[in-house]
Amino acid sequence: MAARKGEFGEPVVLDVDGYDVKLSSPDRVYFAERGETKLDLARYYESVAPGIVNALRERPCMLHRFPDGVDGPKVHQKRLPRGAPPWVETVRLHFPRYGLHADELCVTKAADVIWAVQMSTVEFHPWNSRRADTEKPDEWRIDLDPMPDAPFARVRRAAEVSHEVLDELGAVGYPKTSGGRGLHIYVRVVPEHGFGDVRRAALAFAREVERRLPDEVTTTWWRKDRDPAAVFVDYNQNARDHTIAAAYSVRGNPRGTVSAPLTWGEIATAEPDDFTIATMPARFAELGDLHAAIDTTPYDVAPLLDWAERDEHAGAQSPPEDDD
Repeated sequence: MAARKGEFGEPVVLDVDGYDVKLSSPDRVYFAERGETKLDLARYYESVAPGIVNALRERPCMLHRFPDGVDGPKVHQKRLPRGAPPWVETVRLHFPRYGLHADELCVTKAADVIWAVQMSTVEFHPWNSRRADTEKPDEWRIDLDPMPDAPFARVRRAAEVSHEVLDELGAVGYPKTSGGRGLHIYVRVVPEHGFGDVRRAALAFAREVERRLPDEVTTTWWRKDRDPAAVFVDYNQNARDHTIAAAYSVRGNPRGTVSAPLTWGEIATAEPDDFTIATMPARFAELGDLHAAIDTTPYDVAPLLDWAERDEHAGAQSPPEDDD
């Protein structure tokens, strides 16, 4: 049912770095646990603006929209919602499976993010490639995804071993919480390979982590075949058109958790539920963007492709890219 005019407060206009963004229904509650509103969500994204813009800049971005708050239905939006002001930019993508194109949001400034909040966006899910060449990823994503019975301590150990392997490769990883029960590690890569090769590299890395933690980590493709207490290293997040929540993205749950960048030293004690839209503004004000330097440390995945070739010669199969 549509809201009555003024039911959730009169519209407010936010000045976001010189751009006026009109926010309707500012008092609509989006997060039930503490009662934060749509306006609170916009203020949160303003407070971490350099971080969220750095995470999204120049990337095609899928929007997860919650028009009635996170307890209501979710809309997955590839195409830019109607009514965008002329200063909001897009990037055109082709989806060969369906023979379709879509013009997705392409964030270049904080006002783009706040306008997306006006359109009821809570979560931002960017591609791991940028507008200059959407077919050449510049970000390798290590998704440590715990199965239902896996304790967070096991996720921490998987992160520690991932860090160990990255150090041996000479790659710099930038960890963050997923906003749920897992951890992500992002590595900036030289954009010289297609999605297939970056996924092969990610799988080769995942297999190495699995070798070092065989009783705790899995790369088993089919969910039904995985140990329910294992951590799945989800290399498929590097496949084309697969996206996960960006650094600083809020997640669509009543607590308003955030995918929060961490230092490596924090992983041993970090509790994912502690990072919310209520706690992150002060943290960001104190620490700034912990991923700010990510563009300065690009890594060439060629050594990982050598690992992939080694594994394939030994009989390892590359699973399909479709979701399990």
